[in-house]
Amino acid sequence: MAAPRVLVIPGDGIGPEIVEATMFILEKAMDLYGFDLEIRYAEAGDIAAREYGEPLPHETLELARNWADAVLKGPVGETARDVVVVLRRELGVYANIRPARSLPGVESVKPIDLVIVRENLEDVYAGIEFSVPGAAFAVKVVTEAGTRRIARVAARYASSRTGRVTIVHKANVLRVADGLFRDVARRVLEEEGISVDEMYVDAAAMEMVRNPARFDVVLTMNQYGDILSDLAAQVAGSLGLAPSANIGDEKALFEPVHGAAWDIAGKGVANPTAMILSAAMMLDYLGYHEAAHSVETAVEQALAAGLATPDLGGNLSTMEYAQAVARFLAAGKRR
Repeated sequence: MAAPRVLVIPGDGIGPEIVEATMFILEKAMDLYGFDLEIRYAEAGDIAAREYGEPLPHETLELARNWADAVLKGPVGETARDVVVVLRRELGVYANIRPARSLPGVESVKPIDLVIVRENLEDVYAGIEFSVPGAAFAVKVVTEAGTRRIARVAARYASSRTGRVTIVHKANVLRVADGLFRDVARRVLEEEGISVDEMYVDAAAMEMVRNPARFDVVLTMNQYGDILSDLAAQVAGSLGLAPSANIGDEKALFEPVHGAAWDIAGKGVANPTAMILSAAMMLDYLGYHEAAHSVETAVEQALAAGLATPDLGGNLSTMEYAQAVARFLAAGKRR
C-alpha cells in the first residue's frame, strides 16, 4: 500500500520551530512503528505573501487539493483568514474537532476533558459581508445539510465517549438561524441514540469555567466554537496545549489552535505540544492508531516528569522538549 501523502506547511512566527520539533517526533514514530509517510513542504502565510504576492500560493493550494491525503499546518500570522479559511473551504473540511483536557504536570483552572465539534464552513465565517453608507452587514449561513453532517460527526465522537452531546446555540435571540441548527442537530442526535441537552452560548461559556465536567461533547456553530475552544484550552492550562483537526469526507487538515506568537519567534522557547498533539490526531486519522496513542502518552509522561518549555514553568528549549517526548516514545515502544 502506498504511503499516505502529507503536506507540511510550517507557517509564520514560531511555526517553523514547532513544526521542526513535531517532524522530529513523527520521524521517530515512523521508525518505531514501521510505517512511512510521503512528506512534502509548502509555504503559506505572511512570509509567503511577501515573497509571492499571495498568502496561499497556487502551488500550495494545488498540492493540498490534488496531492495530499492530509495537511499538517503550523500557525500563520495576519493572513490567517486568507490561508486557514480558504484551505478549509477548498478542502471541504466541514468538521473542526478541538479537544480540551487537563494534562499531567500542567495546572488547570478546573479538571476538564471535553471535545468541541464545530461546524467549520458556514455561519458568519462563510465570509458573506457587505456595506452600505453608514452600515455593515455579515450574513449568518446555517443549512440543514451542513447541520446534519456535523451532527453525525458529533454522534460518532459521543458514541466513543459517554454518549452525551450538548448543543450550544443562541436560539432565544437568533430564532431562525440558530433555531434551525438546534432543531436539526437534536433530531439527528436522537436518531443516533445519543443523549442530548442544549445550552445558550453565553451560559455555556460561564459553565465551562465554573464546571467544565458538565460537558463531554459540545456541538456548535462556527463562531461559537472558535470562541469556546480558546476558552476551554485556557481552562485546561494553556492555548499552547490545544490541538485541532479539520475533517472532511476526503481530506483533512491538522493545526494547533494558537497563533504565530511573533514575540517569541526565533528564541527557541516555543511550546510545540499543540503541534505535536495535532500530528497525533493526524496519525489516528491516517489509521496509525497505536502510534497516535503512543505519541499522546509520551507527551503526558514528559509533562508529568516536569519536562516543559518556559511557558509552563520549565526550562527546556523547543527541541529539548521534543527530544524528551521522543525518549518517552521510544521507552514506551520497548515496553
